[in-house]
Amino acid sequence: MTHASSTIPRAAVRGSAVGIFFMAFFGTLWAYTGIMGLNGWGVPLLLIAAITICIVLFICGVSLIRASRELTNQVSKTDFRRGNRTMFWFNIIFAAEGLAIFITIAVCNATRHSELIPLIIAIIVGVHFLPLAHLFRVRIYYFTGTLLCLLAIITLLFVPEKVTLGEYKINAFMSVVGFGSALILWGTSLAIWLIGRRLLGIIPK
Repeated sequence: MTHASSTIPRAAVRGSAVGIFFMAFFGTLWAYTGIMGLNGWGVPLLLIAAITICIVLFICGVSLIRASRELTNQVSKTDFRRGNRTMFWFNIIFAAEGLAIFITIAVCNATRHSELIPLIIAIIVGVHFLPLAHLFRVRIYYFTGTLLCLLAIITLLFVPEKVTLGEYKINAFMSVVGFGSALILWGTSLAIWLIGRRLLGIIPK
């Protein structure tokens, strides 16, 4: 570990670990959505693969926490106040996302367009990453949010709602958006891990 890394607050690295946990968990939920859309095709192998990826990413996050034990835990008053403001706005954004998802599900079910639920939710999740990118000063969140929105739009425009694969009737909307979103979030989780390792000086910038 370099001397520069020792001046980095422990909270900064542990914040990266929390980001990894979030991306790994919700990426796995999206993968499960994709698996449900397959209506039995590829199960249980795909489910095992998704859980395995989630576990590996969680281990990566834990490795950052373990490595951060050597770092200082001193935080200035300015950083403390900034951290409180950050958490306040994070809670606001997260609550707004949850409310938007709830309304989406209710409206789509009421109008009998439940097939659009995963697409709209992917857009909502993608949009919520944009203010988070500014809030946490993590530029990769801009790419994450943009990719999620593009995935949903491209799926709606070019992917049929249902596809028949042998004896399986696949919900293509769910599967494409589910697996696509999972890959995007898992990729983001991996990128955050690399950022955390750079903070620690484990790998060069």
